[in-house]
Amino acid sequence: MLIVAALLLQATVILPPGEEPVEPYTQSDVNAGAKPFRDDTLWKAFHESAGVSRIVDDLVTRNQNDPRISDIFRNQDTVRLRRTLKEQFCYILGGGCTYTGRDMKTAHKNMGVQRADMAALVENLQAAMRAERIPFGAQNRLLAKLAPMHRDVVQR
Repeated sequence: MLIVAALLLQATVILPPGEEPVEPYTQSDVNAGAKPFRDDTLWKAFHESAGVSRIVDDLVTRNQNDPRISDIFRNQDTVRLRRTLKEQFCYILGGGCTYTGRDMKTAHKNMGVQRADMAALVENLQAAMRAERIPFGAQNRLLAKLAPMHRDVVQR
């Protein structure tokens, strides 16, 4: 009975406006791909929720407009992408958020991401962080947390 109730609850998840449904998966902060920083120092350095939101929105826009990687982002659910990236950054930066997205390997399956694509994305993230005036040291600490994820994202 409990299993049936859990499945019904999962089936009735309300999606944010404009977000497309995905296959069911187990939600866990572990899916974020990195452990969070122990305190909220970096969260504050990233200007908390408003700053992370601006950085993610800028990053997604840059990626969509970057001819090196725009094809990867074509036909993707950018509503979900923006939401889960904001959750992921908030969680990792110690902002106290829960990450509800899929794990990195599943989220990037069949996208054909190459090393050069990942490098372009990182350049765009750095530009978005500079635009938000995030201190260089804080940028590097986040990038160090994100870097190991390339093993699950890069496919060829």
